[in-house]
Amino acid sequence: MNIYRRKQKWKMILLGVAAAIVVASLWYTDTIVKEIALQERQKVSLWADAIQKRANLAKYMEEFFDEIKEEERKRVELWAEATRRILVAESKEELNFYVNIIESNTNIPVIHVDNDMNIITGRNLPEKYENAENFEGIIKDEFAVYPPISISYNGHTEYLYYKDSKLFTELRDVLQNLIESFIEEIVVSSANVPVIITDSTKTNIIAHGGVKDIDINDQVSINQTIVKMKDKNPPISINLPTHGTCHVFYTNSFLLTQLKYYPIVQFLIIGLFLLVAYILFSMARNAEQNQVWVGMAKETAHQLGTPLSSLLAWVELLKIKNVGEDTISEVKKDISRLENITERFSKIGATPVLYHNNVLAVISNAVEYLKTRLSKNTKIIVNRSHVNEEIEVPLNVNLFEWVIENICKNAVDAMGGNGSIVIDVFQQNQYVVVDITDSGKGISKQKFKEVFKPGFTNKKRGWGLGLTLSKRIIENYHKGKLFVKSSEINKGTTVRIMLKASKKTKNN
Repeated sequence: MNIYRRKQKWKMILLGVAAAIVVASLWYTDTIVKEIALQERQKVSLWADAIQKRANLAKYMEEFFDEIKEEERKRVELWAEATRRILVAESKEELNFYVNIIESNTNIPVIHVDNDMNIITGRNLPEKYENAENFEGIIKDEFAVYPPISISYNGHTEYLYYKDSKLFTELRDVLQNLIESFIEEIVVSSANVPVIITDSTKTNIIAHGGVKDIDINDQVSINQTIVKMKDKNPPISINLPTHGTCHVFYTNSFLLTQLKYYPIVQFLIIGLFLLVAYILFSMARNAEQNQVWVGMAKETAHQLGTPLSSLLAWVELLKIKNVGEDTISEVKKDISRLENITERFSKIGATPVLYHNNVLAVISNAVEYLKTRLSKNTKIIVNRSHVNEEIEVPLNVNLFEWVIENICKNAVDAMGGNGSIVIDVFQQNQYVVVDITDSGKGISKQKFKEVFKPGFTNKKRGWGLGLTLSKRIIENYHKGKLFVKSSEINKGTTVRIMLKASKKTKNN
């Protein structure tokens, strides 16, 4: 008994140590995860700040180009005014002054047309338009981007059409490429975390990177992803050229997510490994125990065989010497009992043959044998009121009687040879139930399973194998159940046996 108490104590100590290791590992991992998450937030903030500065530069360039565009508009207006003044110039000096103004325009493409859209003249035109006469078709589409500037004189109205200069167009293309590369860089260099950039409404995606399982064409999917990111980290606001105020949403990097769940996966794998190892070791231990049981049982049967043969010879000698029949009869009973015990031990390890037997009759026979060998202060009562006389169960009678004897002997020891044992037999669904209740000192609930372990005993003498053998016989050989149903200290214990009833009994 002390062996199992020490074993249980060590189990609890090892379980506590394992739990402490698990808690410490989880705490340490959680600390690292929080620290990395903080560092990621700081990196994203620094990255966003750098992006914002570049965005400010791009915005400044955009404003600069707007000023250039406005300046070119003013130059064309000046050019139109000079053209009008040439038409009404009164002196050669005045004419030369306005001609110089017109000739100073060396980069802005301008077309001068009359009211009927006939081209009067042009300046800085592409080579393909130099001989054009009518302002229509492709040339009109290309030069009608901006509203024309009218020239009115002497009741006539003419128009100046213009487009951006080559220099301005090249600079604008550079700006557009800068913005596109800028947004692409935001996505690519987004501190290795999934990023979504939205407009001011926080619904329309401008760019995204590192985001999986998102359908850009599904607004519901977009909204759900944005909400998840917003729950993880507050968005960062930046201003982008041509887009205005935008919002950067991001979530934890894949590395951080892996690190967060890695301990759980690790402990699950370790736990599974330990579980498999425990099962394998338990199977190996049980196999080893079975071999020990079988070897011990067969050796016991073998050892009993020799004195049994000798006793049979002594019985014959007693008959020759005319010893009383009563004496010889009792000796024969004990020899028969020893043969029965030898047979029981010889069957341990082999699969016994089960026959349909009346369980009440088998129990009654076992009890009758015990009554003649127990103290007069011990009573064993078989309660027959719950079932009829024919309640059949597949049994090996010899082994089942051994179980009844072992349980009753343990009950007698618990009562100190003074008390009563009541055996109730009844049906419960497809099972036949045998309850053996004594009036002994009882056991605590913590020992309900421990009493069936090898070596458990409260007696000074004994190996503590009776209940262990009984459990093996019922559960391994008869496919039933044997357990302590209930027990109260100083009041008694009930041990229950459950066996599947025969088909004939089930139908009754």
